Amino acid sequence: MAEKKTKNKAVNIKNKRASFDFLLLDKYTAGIVLTGTEIKSIRAGKASLVDTFCFIHNGEMWVKNMYVAEYSYGSYNNHSTRRDRKLLLNKTEIRKLQAEMKTPGYSIVPTLLFIDENGRAKLDIYLCRGKKEYDKRQTLKEKEDRREIDRQIKRY
Repeated sequence: MAEKKTKNKAVNIKNKRASFDFLLLDKYTAGIVLTGTEIKSIRAGKASLVDTFCFIHNGEMWVKNMYVAEYSYGSYNNHSTRRDRKLLLNKTEIRKLQAEMKTPGYSIVPTLLFIDENGRAKLDIYLCRGKKEYDKRQTLKEKEDRREIDRQIKRY
């Protein structure tokens, strides 16, 4: 009998800009409510977290402006690419985030979209505070210093 081999290609779609623009504080992992064509596009790696953010409405967490490309074989059942998608979190987590969001300068930003071992799409979100301009310069300086140290280590 021929065994069916499936390639578990890791899908890790990152929001690289989030760690530069925000100071990441608390991490949460949330499930996403998706349609059939959306999950197929995400498994193909055709999604983006650029300019996405989360908000709470009527006690539910939503992600706004997340791009998921239309599925090429989707026909009339295809989804809209930038629709609001519901996130699945516990009520206690949502209440805690809602209380933190009342503080000015705080926001909820998705940083990583991945497929877990059960084949479900998950989203890592962070409660974060916006960085000032001098914080961003400090981050760039630290990154350059780490690069320079790595170069020197590789020489020896």
